[in-house]
Amino acid sequence: MAKSSADDAELRRACQLAVEGTRHKVVFSIRTVKTHGTWGKSAKLGCQMAKPRVLALCTKAKGQRTKAFLRVLKYSTGGVLEPAKLYKLKHLSKVEVVISDPSGFTFTLGFDDLRSQSVAPSQWTMRNTDDRNRLLLCILNICKDVLGRLPKVVGIDVVEMALWAKENTPAVSAQSNQQGGASIESSVTETELKVYVEKELVSQAEEEDKEALLRTYIMGVGEAEAFSERLKRELQALEAANVHAILESEPLIDEVSHGLESATNCLEDMDEWLGMFNIKLRHMREDIESIETRNNKLEMQSVNNKTLMEELDKLLEQLSIPSEYSACLIGDSFDEAQMQQNIEACEWLTTALRGLEVPNIDPIYAKMRGVKEKRGELQIIKSTFVGKASEYMRSYFATFVDFMLNDKNYFSQQGQLKRPDHAELRFKCSTYARLLKHLKILDKNCLGPLRKAYCSSLNLLLRKEAREFANELRVGVKTSKTPSVWFEVFTGSGQNVNLADTATVSEAYAKMLTIFIPLLVDESSFFAHFMCFEVPSTIDGNKIKHNEDNDDSITSGKSVMVDIAALNESLQDLFDGIEEEFSAVVDWAYKIDPLCCISMHETTERCLSSQKADAAGYVRILLDDLACHIYMQFNRFVDNACHQIERNERNARQTGVLPYIPRFASLATRMEQYVAGQSRDLVDQAYTKFVNIMFETLKKNSKADPKNPDIFLIENYAAFQNSLYDLARVVPTLAKFYNEAIEAYEQACTRHISMIIYSQFDRLFQFARNIEDLMLNNVAAEEIPFQVGLSRVDLRKTLKSSLSGFDKSSAAMYKKLQKNLTSEELLPSLWDKCKKDFLDKYESFVQLVAKIYPAESVPSVAELRHRI
Repeated sequence: MAKSSADDAELRRACQLAVEGTRHKVVFSIRTVKTHGTWGKSAKLGCQMAKPRVLALCTKAKGQRTKAFLRVLKYSTGGVLEPAKLYKLKHLSKVEVVISDPSGFTFTLGFDDLRSQSVAPSQWTMRNTDDRNRLLLCILNICKDVLGRLPKVVGIDVVEMALWAKENTPAVSAQSNQQGGASIESSVTETELKVYVEKELVSQAEEEDKEALLRTYIMGVGEAEAFSERLKRELQALEAANVHAILESEPLIDEVSHGLESATNCLEDMDEWLGMFNIKLRHMREDIESIETRNNKLEMQSVNNKTLMEELDKLLEQLSIPSEYSACLIGDSFDEAQMQQNIEACEWLTTALRGLEVPNIDPIYAKMRGVKEKRGELQIIKSTFVGKASEYMRSYFATFVDFMLNDKNYFSQQGQLKRPDHAELRFKCSTYARLLKHLKILDKNCLGPLRKAYCSSLNLLLRKEAREFANELRVGVKTSKTPSVWFEVFTGSGQNVNLADTATVSEAYAKMLTIFIPLLVDESSFFAHFMCFEVPSTIDGNKIKHNEDNDDSITSGKSVMVDIAALNESLQDLFDGIEEEFSAVVDWAYKIDPLCCISMHETTERCLSSQKADAAGYVRILLDDLACHIYMQFNRFVDNACHQIERNERNARQTGVLPYIPRFASLATRMEQYVAGQSRDLVDQAYTKFVNIMFETLKKNSKADPKNPDIFLIENYAAFQNSLYDLARVVPTLAKFYNEAIEAYEQACTRHISMIIYSQFDRLFQFARNIEDLMLNNVAAEEIPFQVGLSRVDLRKTLKSSLSGFDKSSAAMYKKLQKNLTSEELLPSLWDKCKKDFLDKYESFVQLVAKIYPAESVPSVAELRHRI
């Protein structure tokens, strides 16, 4: 095996000289090759060219810390190493061996601070597996010692690397600075890199001590019988010692026995006394228990009586109507001056009725006649109070809205746009929010008429505000009187005026949406909360997600769905007819300039996308309808314009470029000025309809001139390309039709030029077609000269009649091409194409003659190219 560059001390010294002045110490260096691209895939020349490099691992002591770096060095022109790149090993996140390289010598180093780069990381290719393992193992050891962590290793098994290190037994020495504890120096010997792991189980000194200890115990276990006899003797000696100890303690045992007998006599006397006392205590206990039983019954009766009195007092307090609320609940009037007392009385009534229900009151109390009578009385009071409050609220809504309708200061006036302000209305209504909440608890059916009354009154206010605002918008916009017919509107001096008109009208519509859509959203949200609709703050498509295993969740979900349906129905009543005011602005803008529909559609879609599917979801329906109305108006404009294009077909036969082709380019230029975002599809659909009608009409008009239909197509398709050249570069839809026009242009040119060529040289090329027909019928080449009309004499006659007056024939072709062409600028390119097609056909004829009539001579292609 060749010596590794990692053993090259001269290379390490050269690397140290290259980084001199940076305080970096080179601890490992190795030669490598830098590549780019992907293995096994084609790439541009130079993308995968190998570049020799040297990788050097360096350390730098900074205080008590040691930093590790990977330096890339390259060879200069003189063969001297110079620094190329520097990587910090603390940013090394991944070491990946490239699996697409079958040799396994190629790997990449991923650094987390290089993620923002758009290029792939460099690939390093080593000479062999040993060099690769030496470098990667050294990098991993330095990361572990200096950084305290290891990068992610991909494509190679670290266990295999450890086994390789153990088999190759290189040497690595690591020294730590005992003063700082953070600087680490790694040196590689001149042999190879080594990972050495050793664990000592027992030291030599401990082993010697154990041997000496074992030598002191000589038990003679060499023979089993001798060892058994020895154990028996020791057991007998032990038993004898025990018996002797027992005999010596006999006097002491006698003294203990006498003491136990006297203690037993005392215990028997004491037992008799305790028996007598126990009988007396039992009688006393029975007397005490009877006394305690009588006392407990008396005490329990006293406690029960006291608790019963307290419960009855609470029940009486619950059944009685407080004096401060009785006048509000029982009285005939519902006075606004006492609104706070009315709301508090309503809250007490709600609490009282809820307190008499079974979950909140003991079922035994609920069956009492007094409780039933009181519940019936409260139900009557509830019906009376709810009726008075509902009548008052309906009257209040109508009165306040009538006041606003009669005050002109709330609406836009001549010369002054007025932004609708409902702050005062909402403040007034908010004071009754608590009352409505309790009215819903008392009788949820009472809110239906209240909601209808509120929607009916506020609908009049909203419609008048929108109508006055829209009228003032239209009055404030000054527009020209130029008619909006697309044939005339894009030519002449009226174009600038219409551009300004369109911008002004679009701004007016956007202002209308900007002012009123947030107002309608706020009104929807306020209405939902004010009228106590139980809807969540955010509803995903009016669908409520709930747990199917929970009955309460199912019930709650059904309730929310019912409230959403009721809310949408009420919002429809609230905003009924207001879409007419927005549609009136759209129709007004359409009359000024139909192209306003593009910007208005974009404004509507942008406003629609900004609305969330919450309690104001009905506003999305309004915007959807408005977007559909704009779409219909724009389609109406497109249909009218298409009708104007189709009218050209009914007119007298036309020549030259039809007028709607350049006018369509002007129309597309103007339409592109208003395209943005979601209106792209709207305009692309219009383009598709326009161009399809244009091309169909063009084909129909070309049939009106059976002599020169292709001339008409050539000129118009060329004009279409010239007029849409700039737009086709930026609009994909127009680019598609531009390519269709190019294809149709080429086909028309080919047909027309072929007709001109055959008109002058039909006999010559008909002779060639006859030969080709025979060859297709499997007639041998040597037999063709003997066919009728294809002899050598016939060939000479054909050549003489076709090429004798070649100059006149070519001039006739040019004149015929020029005769019906109205666009002079197309003539040079068409004539060049005509000459090329003729020479290609003649070249095929020459090759065919050389094959069938080898002895005959015909004018060469080069000779005719100079003459044509």
